[in-house]
Amino acid sequence: MDFILSAVIVLGLIALIAAVILYVCSKKFAVEEDPRLGKVTEALPGANCGGCGFPGCSGLAGALVKAADAGSIEGLSCPVGGTDVMAQVADLLGIAVANTEAKVAVVRCNGTCEMRPRTAEYDGLRSCAAMNSCGAGETGCGFGCLGCGDCVEACQFDAIRINEETGLPQVDEEKCTSCGACVKACPRHIIELRKKGPKSRRIYVSCVNKDKGAVARKSCKAACIGCGKCAKECKFEALTVTNNVAYIDPEKCRLCRKCEEVCPTNVIVAVNFPPRKPRPAAPQPSAEAKTEVTKNTEDQTKPMKEVEK
Repeated sequence: MDFILSAVIVLGLIALIAAVILYVCSKKFAVEEDPRLGKVTEALPGANCGGCGFPGCSGLAGALVKAADAGSIEGLSCPVGGTDVMAQVADLLGIAVANTEAKVAVVRCNGTCEMRPRTAEYDGLRSCAAMNSCGAGETGCGFGCLGCGDCVEACQFDAIRINEETGLPQVDEEKCTSCGACVKACPRHIIELRKKGPKSRRIYVSCVNKDKGAVARKSCKAACIGCGKCAKECKFEALTVTNNVAYIDPEKCRLCRKCEEVCPTNVIVAVNFPPRKPRPAAPQPSAEAKTEVTKNTEDQTKPMKEVEK
């Protein structure tokens, strides 16, 4: 009994000494956390999607607090929360925030099953990354969408799905938070974040094929041929043709749609615009007008015939 009692007393003393040491260490080496950090973290949506470029919302919160101490949080934003969340964060940090225009993911490929027929059969892991590492995929285009749905799996907001008829991803702009997860998941970089634009109107080139015109058209009827007609038509220098494919700079584009009119392969996509009014047909001359023109022509040729005589 004395042995058990002695053991309990010794263990109790050891525990007491350890507790005192831990208490002293916790006070001596304590790291005080900025109270704003918790408030900013609570204000963020908590999606932890990484679209801001930081490992989760807590990482962004820490960066925002440090940037606020430096005097500006410009360049830092939460794509999921948008301007409303960033305005709330700015109020918590007591600093102004610049308004950032909302963005949405766009799929820069229009190679549907009809436009881009299958030339091979892939019998392997149904993953875009795996199929891309094996070669061109199941079609002759080595740049277009592979259709396995890596982007769908990467999206946490159910904003993107594969259209069964076209075999291409479709983005729901109402659900899209522009987190960029689908952009990172696409091995061929056909998904891009672009400004939503006024009234959600935007124009972009739905092709990334860098092959020359004839080769690109052979693999896909909807491919850009790099003819440059769109670039010549644009008065704002928003269009450039690099590596045989056109690209529209969203910062310079004025949404005039003139490039869309001259594109021979209809590869330029205009979203949420009202339908174009059909151009009025040229007026056809009536039968009476034709008779009058013929009569005037005959009258004008009579003096010439008389002179020849």
